[in-house]
Amino acid sequence: MSDNNQHHHHHHSSALHVNAGVPQPEQISKSSIERFKHAGRKLLTAQEYADGILAGNRILLSQAITLVESARQQHHALAQDIISRCLPHAGKSVRIGITGVPGVGKSTFIEALGTHLTALGHQLAVLAIDPSSTRTKGSILGDKTRMESLSVDKNAFIRPSPSSGSLGGVARKTRESIILCEAAGFDVIFVETVGVGQSETAVHGMVDFFLLLMLAGAGDELQGIKRGIMEMADAICINKADGDNQQAAQRARVEYQNALHLFPQAPSGWTPPVQTCSARAQTGISQVWETVQEYLTKTRQNGFFEEKRQQQKNLTLHEAIDEILQSDFYNDIKIKTALPQMQQAVRQDEMSAYVAARHLVDMYDQQHAGNNRP
Repeated sequence: MSDNNQHHHHHHSSALHVNAGVPQPEQISKSSIERFKHAGRKLLTAQEYADGILAGNRILLSQAITLVESARQQHHALAQDIISRCLPHAGKSVRIGITGVPGVGKSTFIEALGTHLTALGHQLAVLAIDPSSTRTKGSILGDKTRMESLSVDKNAFIRPSPSSGSLGGVARKTRESIILCEAAGFDVIFVETVGVGQSETAVHGMVDFFLLLMLAGAGDELQGIKRGIMEMADAICINKADGDNQQAAQRARVEYQNALHLFPQAPSGWTPPVQTCSARAQTGISQVWETVQEYLTKTRQNGFFEEKRQQQKNLTLHEAIDEILQSDFYNDIKIKTALPQMQQAVRQDEMSAYVAARHLVDMYDQQHAGNNRP
């Protein structure tokens, strides 16, 4: 609403002045994040962030995620404190990974399924993992304007991926963002990834249900999609099954279904179905959600759901240990000095890589041995 709009109605009840600001949360959160990036003094306490998040305050949720994504040590410590306070209130959502090769219509699909869910009364958060953006310096997902109706839906929250960082770093930040979104009351979380490379494995390690979007013309696609990704899928949906594409989509469905039969039975005891849908024509979308619910019913009954989440927590712990050890090691002053010499020795075959590594790690251990003595 523009100012002149308010101006027009000034003779009505003054409540209009308050309402006029409501449809514009985007501007508020963007400017507040900008302010907050520039002004260290504007940081709230961890408890204030946590209270705001638990009260469902989107602006504080956005700022807390910005802290999670920040490289600054002070932000990192604050973010971890906020996460610790939110953890007891997290974990109550359904986490769904959605992947597919570029061109499969993922944004349109997420918007269609997302709008279906918010209409059912769900609170939806859409997070993205897109490590490829470090190369292109612009996310493949583009702006969230790709999902126009979902981005103005008051029951949805869309967060593009951190625009830089290693896959491990982006994955950790996304995991932590999931916790914050759950604490804020979102009961369905989509984690979107571009169907290329290792990012699927990372997403698979943080979601309950993994949905693979495909296109018709199965022959070509089956070659293009890696077997590993097919094996991770809890359901395959062939998108753009509309118009002249319908027959091809049905043929593809049969081919994928046959391909899936060759895989060993999943530990979940679940047989991944292959469905067709058209995000544009809004067909088959509600069936995808029904599939997710059938999966949840089955895996909650047979205990797999909880077991998988526990395994994921364990995996996260080990990844965190690796990350901390590596970072401490490479940031060590002595290692920074010795590493180039060792690299040179390895390059000239004066020393094997293993022996060189052992030397460096021993040097690091000796330096830090004092800390470990009781």
